[in-house]
Amino acid sequence: MQGLPRRDAPRFSLVGVVWDDPDTELRGLVQVRTRSADTGKWSAWQDVETHNLEHAADPDTDERTSGRVRGSTAPLWVGESDGVEVRVQAKLDEADGRAVTGGPLLPSGLRLELVDPGEEPPPQGPELAAPNAASLTAESAAASAVNADLAPLGATTIPELTRQQTQEDFLATRGIEGAEGAATNPYIGPRPRIVTRRGWGADESLRERDFSYTKSVRAAFVHHSATGNNYRCSQAASVIRSIYRYHVKSSGWRDIGYNFLVDKCGNIYEGRAGGVTKPVKGAHTLGFNSNSMGIAVLGSFGGTNPPGAAVQGVAQLTAWKLGLYGANPAGKTYLKSGGGNLFPKGQNVRLDVISGHRDGFATECPGARLYAKLHQARTTSARYQGR
Repeated sequence: MQGLPRRDAPRFSLVGVVWDDPDTELRGLVQVRTRSADTGKWSAWQDVETHNLEHAADPDTDERTSGRVRGSTAPLWVGESDGVEVRVQAKLDEADGRAVTGGPLLPSGLRLELVDPGEEPPPQGPELAAPNAASLTAESAAASAVNADLAPLGATTIPELTRQQTQEDFLATRGIEGAEGAATNPYIGPRPRIVTRRGWGADESLRERDFSYTKSVRAAFVHHSATGNNYRCSQAASVIRSIYRYHVKSSGWRDIGYNFLVDKCGNIYEGRAGGVTKPVKGAHTLGFNSNSMGIAVLGSFGGTNPPGAAVQGVAQLTAWKLGLYGANPAGKTYLKSGGGNLFPKGQNVRLDVISGHRDGFATECPGARLYAKLHQARTTSARYQGR
């Protein structure tokens, strides 16, 4: 066992453990306890999800082979804290006392990451929806510009539309109007309200400046963030900023891995930069990041039921985004594997259009309780599309 005894630390709200080799899995137990910055009391020991290898860019991609990527646990939200203690124990083989991987007891270069979510964004409201473009940095302006057809430059939210408005907008962008448009019934759900990256306070200088796209969005993979359930919806932006920093600064990814995030109240947040209507390539489901999107529900749902509002948020988001690409949320599709532990590279795999992470990679994600709700999400999403 290795560990870190109780010690003071600069204030932080999220913790994780990283190591040198991203292809090495930490097969064992990681636990932390933290001291509340408000009360001074120490928490009980909390488990940190160690199986994070599957949340990553596909093999042989530029993001994966950049040389910056590290192995990492899932991040754990602990709230504002100023003290920490950690213990890490490998799972041993009974025969020879070595790690079950047959390698060293623990990956080399283990270190603790303490993440401060950074400054809160300004309060959201109509008066902040269209700030002076001159007030934006080059990075934040670039991130805002990819959504400029949906909301003013620098908007903190993209407003919701009715299903009819969404369909009319969709047809207009394709030059279909008048009688031809009236006779066309695209299966697209109403556009939900989406909090933009500016809305949750993304520091755009952290990520790589370029955007990465695939050809289409044929499927959605649902995840849980495995960050725990001890957050309030008013803290969701802080949780997302912390995950973003952990993915980029701690794990070495180009940006936050998920395309969208949904909190326990059903609020929807823009994830990886590049445009909410566009087929942005994420790093969420190893082997299946092309032509798909990743949606993370904030929380841990192995033994806890996901709130109904969160499942509803997934249904609303998929009805709209999948509808833009003609995908039926209750249907099936084929994706070509980029390589993983379930399907070899190059295999065409038949998947639910709304799949759980575990459908593409051998993992517990999105947790048994959330996975059990995906049928409900598919049915509701298809109904929103008018199917």
